[in-house]
This record gives sequence, C-alpha cells and structure tokens, in this order.
Amino acid sequence: MFPRFPGVRVEPDGTIFSVTSAVAESVELCLFDGEGHERRIEMERTGFDTFTLAVEAPVGTRYGYRVHGPWNPAAGHRCNPAKLLIDPYALRLDGGVTGGPALLGHNPVDPARPSRTDSSRHTFRSVVTDRSFDWGDEAPLRVPLAESIIYETHVKGFTKTHPGVPVELQGTYAGLAHPAAIEHLVSLGITAVELLPIHAFVQDRHLTTKGRRNYWGYNSIGFFAPHGEYSAGDDPVAEFKGMVKLLHAAGLEVILDVVYNHTAEGNHLGPTLCFRGLDNVGWYRLSPPDRYLDWSGTGNAVNLANPTVLRYVIDSLRYWVEDMHIDGFRFDLAPLLGRTHHDFDPLGGFFGAIAADPTFDGVKLIAEPWDVGPAGYQAGRFPSPWSEWNDSYRDVVRDFWRGAERTVPSFATKITGSMDRFGSRRPTASINLITAHDGFTLRDLVTYNERHNLANGEDGRDGHHDNRSWNSGVEGETNDPAVSELRIRRRRAFMATLMLSQGVPMLLGGDEIGRTQKGNNNAYNQDNPISWYDWADLDEEMLAFTREVIDFRRRHPTFRRTSWLYEDPAPGVDHVGWFKPDGEGMTELDWQMPFARSLVLYLDGTGIHAGLETVYDDDLLLAFNANGETMDFVIPPAVGADGWSLVLRSDTEVVPEGITGPFVVEGFSLVVLSRPT
Repeated sequence: MFPRFPGVRVEPDGTIFSVTSAVAESVELCLFDGEGHERRIEMERTGFDTFTLAVEAPVGTRYGYRVHGPWNPAAGHRCNPAKLLIDPYALRLDGGVTGGPALLGHNPVDPARPSRTDSSRHTFRSVVTDRSFDWGDEAPLRVPLAESIIYETHVKGFTKTHPGVPVELQGTYAGLAHPAAIEHLVSLGITAVELLPIHAFVQDRHLTTKGRRNYWGYNSIGFFAPHGEYSAGDDPVAEFKGMVKLLHAAGLEVILDVVYNHTAEGNHLGPTLCFRGLDNVGWYRLSPPDRYLDWSGTGNAVNLANPTVLRYVIDSLRYWVEDMHIDGFRFDLAPLLGRTHHDFDPLGGFFGAIAADPTFDGVKLIAEPWDVGPAGYQAGRFPSPWSEWNDSYRDVVRDFWRGAERTVPSFATKITGSMDRFGSRRPTASINLITAHDGFTLRDLVTYNERHNLANGEDGRDGHHDNRSWNSGVEGETNDPAVSELRIRRRRAFMATLMLSQGVPMLLGGDEIGRTQKGNNNAYNQDNPISWYDWADLDEEMLAFTREVIDFRRRHPTFRRTSWLYEDPAPGVDHVGWFKPDGEGMTELDWQMPFARSLVLYLDGTGIHAGLETVYDDDLLLAFNANGETMDFVIPPAVGADGWSLVLRSDTEVVPEGITGPFVVEGFSLVVLSRPT
C-alpha cells in the first residue's frame, strides 16, 4: 500500500503521502481546498522516522506538512508546527515566498523562542502531480563527451526578447522549445544546452527589498520541482517535459546546473520553509549546534554525510533522469557533496552512490571543483567518468590572448587537454571554458579592464576583481575603428581557441551574438536587459564565425581525442609538434622565454583515438600570434612544406585556397593550415 520512497503517490483508491523526519514527535498533513481553507490530518508513524497517510486528494491538490517536535536551537532542533513546510519530494510548487517575518521559525525579537505566527499564507504549497507524460519514441541521446559542445544559458534570458518567439512564451520553458529558439541552437552546431538552475528557488529578501531579483537561481528549495516562474502555462512539469522532448528531437541534450550543496533556508536567522523544520540536525552541518557551517558561502551546507540526506539527493537525480529525461548535471560547489566530516572523499559517500547506481550510466556528470570549506579547491581529484570545469584553462587562455608574459608553456598544456591536471583520466575530463555566467561575457572580456557592478547595489564591491581581461586600449564601448577591429580579432581568437582545444568546450550563451552586460561581471541580481540576450543587437559576423569554428571542430576528429596526444598508437608516429614562427622546433630555452607570445602546433592526423575507434584526419598546423603586431609564419620543414592549405583564420584577412610559402598572421589572431593525410 505504501510507497517505497517518501513523497506522494496517486492510486485509484486514494493518494498516499509519506514524509521522513528523525526527530518529529508527530506530523500533520495539511490539505488546502480551492479557497485556501486548510484541513489538518495527523499522519501515521509507519517506521522509525517515516510518517504516512492515505487520503482522498486528487491531482492538483495543494498540501504541506506541519511537524511537531523539539524546539531547542542550542541543541540544533528547530521544529515548529506554526510553519507550513514544503514536501521535500514535491514535484510541483505553487505560489511563492513573501520573505516576511512570518516565515521565521524563531521569534525575531528573541531567537531562542519559537515564532507562533502561522506561515501558510506566506510560503509555497506543494501540489499533487500527475507523473504521466507521452514521450512517444523519444530516447536518451547519449552524445559521447568527446563529441559534445555545451552551451550554457538561462531559460528566461535566452528568449525574453527573442523576436521570433511569441511574447506569451518569451522567457519560458516553452519559449526555449519554440522553433525559432531551437533553430538558433541547431544552426550554431552545439550538442547540449546547460541550463542555469531550474529547481524551484526562492527570491532573496535582501534583494527584493532593494527592487532586485535573484536571476541566476542558486537558491534552491524544491529539488524535484521545476521553477514555476519559467512556465508559460499552469503546469510547469508538463511544460518542462515538453521542452526536453522537443530539444531531444532536434538532437540537443539537456544538462541541468544543480545546487545540492545548500538550500534557500540560509543561516540561523533564515526562514523555515522545509528541511529546517523537518530535521534541522539531520539536514544541515552545524557547528556549534545553534550555528551553520557555511562551506557554500550562502549561509548553510547540506549534510550529505547523513544517509537520509544522501538518499534524498540520489532520489532527486534519479527522478530528473528517469522522469524528466535529463542527460546530465553540472554540480555547483561539488566538493561539498563529497565531504564526510571535513575531508573530501572522491570515492565514497555521494560519489560512491552515483558510481554504484546504473541509472547514471552514460549520464554526464560535471563538477564545479571548489567550495569554500577546508581545502576547498579539489580540481583534478574527481573520479572517472566525472568531468570538471577547468578554471585554469580559462585563466591561462585569457592571459595568453591579452599578451601576458610567460604564458606559452601553460597555454600549450591547456589547449592539448590539461594533462597536468587530468593526466590520470582522459582529455574529456576537462570542460574548457573562457567565459561563464559568473564573470564577463566574451564581448566584455575585451572591452573592460574593471568590473562595472554599481547596478547590483553593492557599491561595486561584488564580483571577481581578477578578471584577466584587457579592454584593448579603451575602457568601455568606443567608436575608434582600430580598437573595435582589435576587439573583433581577439573575440574570434578566443572562440577559435576554445573550439580547437582538446577537451569539451563550453560556450557561454550569447557570446556568439556579441552579448554584453555593460561590464557587469556578477549579474546575479539583474533580471533585466543587462542579463537578457539582446537579439536586436545581434552581431552577425561573430555568429557566422562561431558557426564556422564549431563546424570545423565537428569535421575534424583531431580535436575530439579520447587519449592524450603523446600516447602514440603506432611506433614512429608523432602526433604533436611544437614550433616557433620561423619553423624551427621549440627548445627548452624557447619555452622559458618570458616575452614569447607566439607558437605553432602540429597535429598529425593518423591513428587518432576518438571513442572506441581509431580514425584518420588531415594533418593540421595551428599558428597562434598573441603579439600586438602582424607576423610572418613559416611552415616547419620538419613536417614538410607541400600540400598545405589555409583553411581557417580568426583575423580579418581573406582565407586563400592554397599556400606554398610564409603566411601572415595578424596580431592577436590564429590561423589553421590543413593537409590531407
């Protein structure tokens, strides 16, 4: 009769509700009618920490829980039946959070005492939801990582001003699935969209009181429920599934940015919405008992060392794979998920549970490899088959293309897969990125030296101060043609480098059309045109070039290797060679030259490991010039001078059909030559 997991199950003879709390003395199920009147029913304890009830409650019924149990903040207990709690397993949430004092479990004047104010009119209500959906013949795409090109975007921002999307669908799941939106993604050539958080989240009171909103959504409270504000209709679950179905039909995978490391309940002064009222000691890391360890930097840290919490997170991930057909996850502050007490364990706990569950076979698992806890930087330590956001790739490539000194050796390492970090795994462990939601856009990276974040209301103190950007000579937008042309070259060089590096490229959505945030490098609270894509100011030339380099990558398996360049499959075959612009091989002294800003990479096209196959490609020469002036490059005699054609260039010169002698590479540009094998 009873469900195996907590949550809600609709049966022909009634609906079964189940919720878990290790500290509750009793739990009331609260059912709301169409007029908002509340009916409370005490649930039956059916296990040591499980409370269950079967009752008539059809699909669409609004409900919540009230937990009677210990109130003793000094010991970590914060049960308060005056607070209506969200069902942690709710598949849909209705309404929102007002942010007023009624949500506080404690008395605002005396935090040691419980608040007696009822919160039911100020918080979400869970909704009994029908899980059925007609998926037709849709099946997981399972695009190999080596073949993947990820496009990070925001559900709302992508289509909020898109002229091809009907106004009523702009900024919604349905808008992202509209033919006009899908056409852009497909024509671009990417294989997956990575969506900023779509789990139901809370608007921060400190933002709403200033007239701002949480735009990014890293403030989750419903880890099974899609965020309702992104739904054009009244059923966000069905609309989200419809979006996934249409994206899959277009050949596009869907990856979710998920935030299991903390919740929207914040620190000891935050609201009681769900987990705090169910079992504060079990759900959160506390030290001392009346305070929260803040390893997330947002007020609290979820306690995945607790088996109940670990099961909850795994259940949530299973749901998004099995019911919502999601193809992968990017885990925010992933080290926190692998912490036992303090230490990070990449083989046990959460990571062991993922590895042991066949649900996740073939599902993309991407870590943001740092948190703010002890030894929080864990880059390179995640287990196979995990991939990681490669911040060192970002920093080195930014440094190289702004002409910084002593970057050539590290640049060579990063564009060939970051073997220094991922040498015990595969090049696909590296998710290469130059820009992401957090930081400058690509256009702003070449336009601003300094962050311009006054619109955030924090006196310009927020956001990264070390952007490794260069404004190309003038701070901000300019009509100077020389500066504008330099910026074009540098943006194209960045984009080409990203797509021609070993590893998995991640493109920040909007960089292909020249999106700017006016120098704001922390637009987390800018739910307005600063963050939304400006389709009216679309950069057609940048879009065309981005399509060109993505297509070039997809046509050349050389850039999609699953083994390291130095792992020769046959005796006597050199897959990689490094040369100076004059065609001579790089010596140890050349690598150490502080002022070196140019380099040639030779990639042999024979015997390439791409997946389970050995494939062949053209031989390629990549010439990089991060000097300020145009340079002549010579085809290295060691690779043979005959048969080469200039096939791609990031500068503004015309690509010739063939080449027999020295070739020109403008400053801050790269050129690619090809020769059939």
